[in-house]
Amino acid sequence: MSHSTIRIAAALLIGRNGQTLLVRKRGTQAFMQPGGKIDAGEQPVEALVRELHEELNLLIDPDDAVYLGHFSAPAANEPGFTVHAQLFQVQIDVAVTPAAEIEEVRWIDPAGDGGLHLAPLTRDLILPFYRASLAEPA
Repeated sequence: MSHSTIRIAAALLIGRNGQTLLVRKRGTQAFMQPGGKIDAGEQPVEALVRELHEELNLLIDPDDAVYLGHFSAPAANEPGFTVHAQLFQVQIDVAVTPAAEIEEVRWIDPAGDGGLHLAPLTRDLILPFYRASLAEPA
């Protein structure tokens, strides 16, 4: 991967009512999946657990994170960069609190966009992927 790629672990956080949580970083406009950059030598699920704790005061068990796949899209806040996300689905039933660089959290119905400005990865790939998974018969 070139230096213009950003490797992240991202969470498709699903609440008890089927809504999904999106976050907006301080000083930015786009809402996106919670998560963050994967540090050198760190496994994606380890980065996910660390980032969810730092950003949302959320403690999750790595075994509860279900790997959904690898998604790539233009980075929302770094022009010229591509974000490569390892996506995990995590069911939560607890309140979340914005922390670190997170300015705002919003629960939305994944069938729509919540009227929010969404990051390309969330808008073009993750939410459509999740909607398709909901439409499949179990």
